[in-house]
Amino acid sequence: MLKQAATSTQITHLDRLWLYAVVALIVAFLIIPCLIVVPMSFSDSQYLEFPPRVWSLRWYEAFFSSTEWRQSAMVSFQVAGATTVFATVLGTLASYGLFKSSNIFNFAIRGILVLPMMVPLIFVAIGVFFVFARIGMNNTLTGLILAHTTLAIPFVMIAVTNGLVGFDINQERAARSLGASPARAFFTITLPQIKISVLSGMLFAFITSFDEVIVSLFVSSGANSTLTKRMFANIRDQVDPTVAAISSMLVIASIVIFVAAQFVKRPGKAAPISTH
Repeated sequence: MLKQAATSTQITHLDRLWLYAVVALIVAFLIIPCLIVVPMSFSDSQYLEFPPRVWSLRWYEAFFSSTEWRQSAMVSFQVAGATTVFATVLGTLASYGLFKSSNIFNFAIRGILVLPMMVPLIFVAIGVFFVFARIGMNNTLTGLILAHTTLAIPFVMIAVTNGLVGFDINQERAARSLGASPARAFFTITLPQIKISVLSGMLFAFITSFDEVIVSLFVSSGANSTLTKRMFANIRDQVDPTVAAISSMLVIASIVIFVAAQFVKRPGKAAPISTH
């Protein structure tokens, strides 16, 4: 199976070994730096070192015993949770509206809505900072949620649009013709069929908000600092291995979310059709 091809035109795995080797090297180059952080987080040293000479849970204890770190983590979860809700609702509605509309300006509207994803984040951060400074929303959770929602909506729109592309709109029209309201037709016919895309958009929105640091540097501070901002400030001002402990937990959380997402994507068993 490795050396012999089924047909004269088929490429065998042996012929692709060089490609497998290149891909393995690229994956290792991307993943190894992330994995090195994990053993570094168990070091007892005052500084980051690899490999650790003495193993310890010292820096995990430092994180959980620190009011500042725990407060920042709570802020990040609050902002990411609210951002996920708002971005998912607004992004899904925008994608659905543009999908059903035949307006000649759809392309321009879609381009404007996904613009935050294409513009360098530093420009977005500066613009948000000056706008929020005029209306008094800098250093507030509300301002941070609004800024992160703006950044997350494009990711939700792309995910939901991909789901709508494979959806047959005639099914919704049939429901409407049988007396269903637009809202009921959407929630009972359309949404169940694009739910995987919506869940993917939710996941992207949460990660976008939780992992964002540039905008947070401009519009949050003090008690409203996010975890990523405090980590950035910690690395800039001092090399504290607590950051390695936090990074390790985030890496593990990312792996768990990724594995869970794979199970969510698995198609479920089709429901039996009632003849009554």
